Amino acid sequence: MPRRTKIVATLGPATDDPAVMDNFIAAGVDVVRLNLSHDSHARHRERAERFRERGLAINHEVAVLMDLQGPKIRIGKFTEGKIELMPGATFAIDSACAINAGDSTQVGTTYLELANDVTSGDTLLLDDGAIELKVVAVANGRIDCTVVVGGTLSNNKGINKKGGGLSAPALTDKDKDDIRFAAEIDADYLAVSFVRNGDDVRLARELFYAAGGRGGIIAKIERAEALNQIDDIINASDAIMVARGDLGVEIGDAELPAVQKRLISRARELNSVVITATQMMQSMIEHPIPTRAEVFDVANAVLDGTDAVMLSAESSIGRYPVKVVEALDRICIEAEKGTTRSGHRLDSVFGRVDEAIAMAAMYTANHLGVKAIAALTETGSTVKWMSRIRSGIPIYAMTRFAPTRRKVKLFRGAYPVSFDVASTDMHEVNYEVIEELLRRGTVRNGDLVIITKGDRSGVEGQTNIMKIMRVGEHRLLNED
Repeated sequence: MPRRTKIVATLGPATDDPAVMDNFIAAGVDVVRLNLSHDSHARHRERAERFRERGLAINHEVAVLMDLQGPKIRIGKFTEGKIELMPGATFAIDSACAINAGDSTQVGTTYLELANDVTSGDTLLLDDGAIELKVVAVANGRIDCTVVVGGTLSNNKGINKKGGGLSAPALTDKDKDDIRFAAEIDADYLAVSFVRNGDDVRLARELFYAAGGRGGIIAKIERAEALNQIDDIINASDAIMVARGDLGVEIGDAELPAVQKRLISRARELNSVVITATQMMQSMIEHPIPTRAEVFDVANAVLDGTDAVMLSAESSIGRYPVKVVEALDRICIEAEKGTTRSGHRLDSVFGRVDEAIAMAAMYTANHLGVKAIAALTETGSTVKWMSRIRSGIPIYAMTRFAPTRRKVKLFRGAYPVSFDVASTDMHEVNYEVIEELLRRGTVRNGDLVIITKGDRSGVEGQTNIMKIMRVGEHRLLNED
């Protein structure tokens, strides 16, 4: 049985060697992530093209995810490069301080409106929460603080407000330029950082499509206020990412596990895709095997129903990019053995015929001992609905469209198949579908297969047929 949970892995210097690249893909990467916070457009273009080419060369298509930097709010630089902050000391973040003139008493910031978003009593968290400051006074763009948790503070560290509430827009001028670039290279997914509400997602989609993009939009959930708008965000996007770094800083580490579970559950309830990200295998940046805690972390996300797990620094700059993918693959496969069938949407009323066919196919498959589902699809919508239902039955997205094949690489339990409907005869199409599954070794004589398709081939949203067939008998029917 193929692995159902998908692996998203970030590209970087560690994956640039051609030999590593091939082994990296062969290890099971489904989606490669390009982090636009780092490197040039030229470097990202080269990596995307090379990975697509190498994936096709070994018959393993990979999808490309472009991740926008977003309004990462940072302190400026120190004249000495870093300082030491002691608990109880006073320290200020001052928009009037030159961006490279910080010292042991104050530092500038890249976000000049920061003082307008905080008030006395607020808590500011620097360097992913390693430094904690309590705001005591705000005036004229200067935020005077008392150090609660001290330590070493170096240049350009991020700033979060505990509980959220920073008003910086989700899309910066750099992001808008990067969106045009993502459209230019035909990115399969565009991830929007620091989303506050559904309008941020809708704006990103509008800009992406206007630039010629046709991929899906992923909303990264990393602001506390996004949790209050989560249904709007999920409905506006094609997928969400539980970005546990900044989110954990803003809401607190103790709250993060329960929030992650709720986000995964809610995304699936609303028929969206969900990625779990950040520090999933962090120790493997330096070590060849994961910690037991990391194994449990990944397994729990799989058991909760995440569509994908994501690697960041582990694969982009880590010492063992191939080993970390192999480790994820093993953990996911074992965790999937503990998943159960779903009762999701049994009481729902469906709004579309193709959605009803998708749900009927999954209900039937889960209760009839079906070995495989073959969905003839134009856009992947039917496959996405199917993949929301917990099942151990593989769903094959059979389409001639390469962008659709790459899109479904992110859907749990769905596998793309290059397939062109060459006949208008329905019996001939059914025959070719099952023959393709036989060629792939996914079914054998006597197995039951469900085929979904439309009687108007090539028309989006026209899936209106579900056919149950037994492998072997398809040849007799075709002869008739």
